[in-house]
Amino acid sequence: MEQQSEYIEISGQASVSPEPPSDQTERQLRRLRYLIENTPAIIYSSVPTGDFKMTYVSSNARRILGYDPRIMVADPNFWFEHIHPDDVPKIFSSLAMLFSEGERTYEYRFKDCSGQYIWMHDTLRLIRDESGNPVEVVGSLTDISERKAMEESLQRQGEEQQRLIQKLQEAQDQLLQSEKMASIGQLAAGIAHEINNPIGFVNSNMGSLEGYVGSLFELIGKYEQLIRQCPGAQAQVTAMEKLRRDADLEFLQDDVSDLVRESMEGLKRVKDIVQSLKDFSHVGETDWQEADIHQGIDSTLNIVYNEIKYKATVQKEYGKLPLVKCVISQINQVVMNLLVNASHAIKEKGTITIRTGTEPSGVFISVADSGGGIPPDILNRIFEPFFTTKPIGQGTGLGLSLSYGIIKKHNGRIEVQSEVGKGTCFTIHLPVDPDKVAVA
Repeated sequence: MEQQSEYIEISGQASVSPEPPSDQTERQLRRLRYLIENTPAIIYSSVPTGDFKMTYVSSNARRILGYDPRIMVADPNFWFEHIHPDDVPKIFSSLAMLFSEGERTYEYRFKDCSGQYIWMHDTLRLIRDESGNPVEVVGSLTDISERKAMEESLQRQGEEQQRLIQKLQEAQDQLLQSEKMASIGQLAAGIAHEINNPIGFVNSNMGSLEGYVGSLFELIGKYEQLIRQCPGAQAQVTAMEKLRRDADLEFLQDDVSDLVRESMEGLKRVKDIVQSLKDFSHVGETDWQEADIHQGIDSTLNIVYNEIKYKATVQKEYGKLPLVKCVISQINQVVMNLLVNASHAIKEKGTITIRTGTEPSGVFISVADSGGGIPPDILNRIFEPFFTTKPIGQGTGLGLSLSYGIIKKHNGRIEVQSEVGKGTCFTIHLPVDPDKVAVA
């Protein structure tokens, strides 16, 4: 009995068999067709060279992809032309490795008969003859669209969770920074209170000293006048004038007055700074109240004056402002951040201009500097938490982020305009009464 042909009909492609198959062979073929038709993987083979033209495709391709297997085999470019264009490069760039490794696995999008791309898992295996020559490539295609959809969903959920974690981290950092500022405020108010006591009695003593010195010089003048009026006291007058010259009494009289006056002015300066420190800190003050914005700016200027005085001249262009309902300590903090940033933006010597005024929606405060400006590519990132252009250790990147949050809490907005080489201007817009503003 002659040997039957190696290729027999499985998927609608048939080669002629020399003699009809036996009943047992027919049963095996029916079983094989049944199994292939119901398996989730499309079985195929292709030539191991050139365009990898398909030589066999299992019949379940009609159920999974909607294509007639005979059409898939007849078209030599069918496989190439149905892979998503974005997935082609990564497949063809490594397909040659099949001949050295023997197996390759790919995941790519494949166009079905409806024109939709579905995700397929493709496992290829190279078959060689006894001499090691490539004979054909056998592979299996499995629809993994559902798995890919789940992976994408999990990835989206993971990204959303990361965003939520980041927001929580930002909120925690802002809370810690706010608590830090509150602690600093309490410390500042405590120091201001402690300084006020010695400043009070030193100021009082200096006032008394000024009166005592005046009385002493007045007494010395009267003594000299009496001595000159005494008959026969010429020798005493001569000795007195010598003592006066040796002591340089006229200089002492003028200089003591100047020293006392300058000391009184210095004490007043310290007192003003201490008062500004108290005004700035507003310890425990978290209630909303009507506040004088100009007073808040001035007290903040006193606090940061040492940071600014060597770098910039401050110009104040105040308009007439109504009282604004706000948490003034928080507004002071925003102004302080803007002033410090403005001074840092000026390399050698420049100008910081503070303008205020009214507008239909409320009031505005602008802080402009003549520094180097902010490059356009980072201008939209300056309010991000932890973003800073300062060297490590010189900035936390939270100042502007906190300022943005504070102004937003007041139903206001903060805007920035900058030009490289010319400077930057931050403008705060605040409603007079935040409770009467509709929040978008």
